[in-house]
Amino acid sequence: MPFAHLHVHTEYSLLDGACRIKGLAKRVRELGQTAVAVTDHGVMYGAIDFYRACKAEGVKPVIGCEVYVAPRTRFDKQHEFDAEARHLVLLCENEEGYRNLSYMVSKAFTEGFYIKPRIDLELLRAHAKGLIALSACLAGEIPRRLRNGEYDNAKAYALTLSEIFGPDRFYLELQNHGIREQAVVNKGLLRIHEETGLPLVCTNDAHYLTKADAYAHDVLLCIQTGKTVDDENRMRYEPQNFYLRSTEEMEALFAQYPGAIENTGKIAEMCNLEFTFGKYHLPEFDVPDGYTSLEYLQKLCDEGFARRYPDDDGTVRKRLQYEIDMIAKMGFVDYFLIVSDFIGYAKSQGIPVGPGRGSAAGSIVSYCLGITDLDPIHYSLYFERFLNPERVSMPDIDVDFCYVRRPEVIEYVTRKYGKDRVAQIVTFGTMAARGAIRDVGRALNIPYNDVDAVAKQVPNELHMTIEKALTVNPELKKMYDGTPQVRELIDTARKLEGMPRNASTHAAGVVITKNPVDTYVPLSRNGDQMVTQFTMVTIEELGLLKMDFLGLRNLTVIADAEKMIRRHTPDFSIEKVDMNDPATYEMLGKGSTMGVFQLESAGITNVVTGLRPQSIEDITAVVALYRPGPMQSIPRYIECRHHPEKVTYKHPLLEPILGVTYGCMIYQEQVMQVFQSLAGYSLGKADMVRRAMSKKKMKELEKERVNFIHGNEELGIDGAIKRGVPEAVAASLFDEIMDFANYAFNKAHAVCYAVVSFRTAYLKCHYPREYMAALLTSVLDVSEKISEYIQTAREMGIAVQPPDVNLSYDSFSVADSDIRFGLAAVKGVGRSFMKQLVDEREKNGIFTSFQDFCERMYDRELNRRALESLIKAGSFDSMHYYRSQLLKIVNPVVDAIAQNRKKNIEGQMDLFGMGNDAVQDTQIALPDIPEVSKRELLAMEKETTGLYLSGHPMDEYRELAARAKAAPVRRIIDDLSGESAQPVYRDGMTVRLACVVTAVKLKSTKNGSMMAYVTVEDDTAAIELVVFPKALQQCGAYLTADSAVLLTGRIDAREEEAPKVLLNEAQPLTESAVESLQQPKKGTQKSVYTDAQAAKLAPQKLFLRISSLQGDEWTQIKEVLRTQPGDTPVYLYPMDTKKKTLAARRYWCKPDIAFLTRLRFLLREEDVIIQ
Repeated sequence: MPFAHLHVHTEYSLLDGACRIKGLAKRVRELGQTAVAVTDHGVMYGAIDFYRACKAEGVKPVIGCEVYVAPRTRFDKQHEFDAEARHLVLLCENEEGYRNLSYMVSKAFTEGFYIKPRIDLELLRAHAKGLIALSACLAGEIPRRLRNGEYDNAKAYALTLSEIFGPDRFYLELQNHGIREQAVVNKGLLRIHEETGLPLVCTNDAHYLTKADAYAHDVLLCIQTGKTVDDENRMRYEPQNFYLRSTEEMEALFAQYPGAIENTGKIAEMCNLEFTFGKYHLPEFDVPDGYTSLEYLQKLCDEGFARRYPDDDGTVRKRLQYEIDMIAKMGFVDYFLIVSDFIGYAKSQGIPVGPGRGSAAGSIVSYCLGITDLDPIHYSLYFERFLNPERVSMPDIDVDFCYVRRPEVIEYVTRKYGKDRVAQIVTFGTMAARGAIRDVGRALNIPYNDVDAVAKQVPNELHMTIEKALTVNPELKKMYDGTPQVRELIDTARKLEGMPRNASTHAAGVVITKNPVDTYVPLSRNGDQMVTQFTMVTIEELGLLKMDFLGLRNLTVIADAEKMIRRHTPDFSIEKVDMNDPATYEMLGKGSTMGVFQLESAGITNVVTGLRPQSIEDITAVVALYRPGPMQSIPRYIECRHHPEKVTYKHPLLEPILGVTYGCMIYQEQVMQVFQSLAGYSLGKADMVRRAMSKKKMKELEKERVNFIHGNEELGIDGAIKRGVPEAVAASLFDEIMDFANYAFNKAHAVCYAVVSFRTAYLKCHYPREYMAALLTSVLDVSEKISEYIQTAREMGIAVQPPDVNLSYDSFSVADSDIRFGLAAVKGVGRSFMKQLVDEREKNGIFTSFQDFCERMYDRELNRRALESLIKAGSFDSMHYYRSQLLKIVNPVVDAIAQNRKKNIEGQMDLFGMGNDAVQDTQIALPDIPEVSKRELLAMEKETTGLYLSGHPMDEYRELAARAKAAPVRRIIDDLSGESAQPVYRDGMTVRLACVVTAVKLKSTKNGSMMAYVTVEDDTAAIELVVFPKALQQCGAYLTADSAVLLTGRIDAREEEAPKVLLNEAQPLTESAVESLQQPKKGTQKSVYTDAQAAKLAPQKLFLRISSLQGDEWTQIKEVLRTQPGDTPVYLYPMDTKKKTLAARRYWCKPDIAFLTRLRFLLREEDVIIQ
């Protein structure tokens, strides 16, 4: 029997296994082996990918799992006894085995999870059929007992497992990596075999593919454990023999063990599990008595059609019937009924539902069932783009719900179909190119700045790989070729790039099954959620019903705004507003897009102001075009929009198709129309060609080019020539579509989002207070966004009033011509208490005094911290108290109430028999003290709400900031996030800021020095300063909370983090400080020497060999030179001109080791010379 590896860990043994599935099958074939197993730790995440990869390479896949077995039962969870689970390898012999393994792996998460997902002997006894078991590695129960000298116990346990699985289905697993303990275990296993006849099998516990991959795997373990490779006390796999050994190597190790090699092949032959793809397992919809599913669908569609198309002449009815017939033919009737049902439920419960999403909006059936609310006829949307009769695949209807109430819909579906038949779907975070470099850099203990310099050379683009980055960025290639440390970093990162790093829950995916979910797929647990172990794509391949239940914040905003509007306009409905409202489009054209769905970023605002949209079609085009790729068409689209005389068509037949987009091809649906109108394709066939174009299937497209131009009688395609299109025009058009198809956007999806976008704009235009209040409520937990939207409201002439116990609600609300701050945004109070506060006020009237408030709210979770937060936020200001006074009497008042409650005094509380001389009549006498300063009041507001409400500390410094030419913090953040069309600020640039300090956090460095992280903000936004020890020593005295400071520092941007500023200098923001900026600094007077003379006299010089003075390289070098200005002259030697040049004096520097290291990262070691 040929040898087969039966114990293998792929990348889905997260951060432990490094056998990439694609490479695994290929490597097995290279070794001349014919089968291989997958046995990831406790999970089956990669089973289907592994199965497909093996089939593609002609290798037999064996599906399995190395499960964790609880020491006692899976329900026992005491650390002393149950912390260490034992390993056991299970392999699927057939479909029954797969179902049993899937069930047990699921139960390991749902019932047995304790540190690891665990099963137990009870589960094994009940679900052993169709499975083959191996006793596993040193962490298995039998090897553990043998290591402990418990031979008899080990033998007894082996016989127990043999009894459970059957004597020919349980094997004693031998391993030999050169570990001393394995020799002891193998000796014991051989003895058990000799005494019981239980068969032997050998494995190599492969965690990586080849011996050369051992180092990368070691780094992966360091990433998992947070250690570095030079840490002696860490987990490691030694010796480095955990790879896919050849048959010859395995035979040399295990030849003396009878049957150990042969049994691997025997087991592989016994395992014959085949997966079926493309067969659907849809749940059945429970239709009313007397109907079949199809009859009920027809009934619902007829009723919806009567509402949607009362004036139809029969044309639309014909298309509706065509769609119903296609849906029935494809077997998706129940699918549509299920979706229609849960959307109907949501609407009946007042849960906001989006107008549609994705290609489903192209279906009249969807429109008539209320699944979508957009008329596909009006917007020229096609059913075939959604459900193509010429390419049968599962329909994909994604639905947007109000993000607050989305869980109610999932709960409804769970109740209706059964808890065991509904689950959410797993997704994996992977090590992307930059992330892999950073992870590996940490594990290799390379200084952060050095790693950062390399990572930033990888373009921050979608689908970017390290390999691709080395090709497109010569700077990175130069670093790679010139610095051994960088080469090691990149080579190791390449080996780990793309591997899954962690498992989480897909934001929207839900699977609904006919039978319990674990009948089809194994389950795992992410937090409190049960999720499938297979990803969304695999779920669909297995024929299971997958739905996307998406939470869209803007639907909640619209619904909340509508509720406020209906208080004064009861019959208002956003669905009935005029979609051609001129005022709304005029507002957008002026650039007032902040808070408008899809249109609020700085870049897209520029597009909107340039276009000045006048219809939903214009907004649809913006949504479709504002993406990488089609962005290049935006100028042409805007030009033709404003100058219709410039619109041209290659052929008159294109005008009805492209007229709505001013001659520009933007949508996938337009591609389909062109093929249909100009060449006689069916829409189904046209969609097939569009897909082939987007996937660059060149062989297929060569044939279609001929069909498009000349036709194909057999396929029923006329061809463009037959329809009067000249051959040259048809060829040119086909090529143009080829270039464009990859970027074409689904119009159905763009229209759906354009409608939501318009609705938010309409509300902002006509009901600005209600809309902004709803918008602010939607970002209650994001103080930066609240600040941004409050600023927007102020620009619209709407003041945001501070919180008030008598006027505020838990959320933001309309107050006359202003907006009232929401109580729930006050920190340290809690939404539950705020709801009770509003409830008490509405039942028993407003609070007449501070004491009245405390008395009435005492039994409703009132506590001192909440009370102090409300005072500091200004919630009692309208009662004409000073905040300073109330803070003084908080304790006496609360203590008095508590004491009286304790004494159980009935009737009105008498706070004045408590021996407190300051109490008279019904009021506690307030201390006669002045209010705190304006600055302190603002600091209180900042502390309790995250915002300055009654002003801003920078108000008095605004003129000084302007004179200092300080950079607005918001602009820096926007530029670094890629939101600005023309960014001014870039990573590495030195900037001046005028800000107030809001928080200071000190931290000790490794060498015992102190550094600080300081949050500062101006009146536009906040940003973090990183203050290193030297700067802290020089400027620390000025960096105190609430101080106004003038700063200079260097922008530091890292992906997935907000930009920071590395502080160079700080001083108080004063008149004299700003004036000094206009004066030349001492020692910076014009030199009596020319630059050349000064350079010649300088004690040291810096020589840099660079590619050219024209490229990006010199731009990056300049940025580095500017960070440390000094008196060391810089000589440049460009390789293209080969002429030594003295750099301008503004680039002369003050070099140190760290500075030179950064330059050497950008250039090569030998290209940076200091003399």
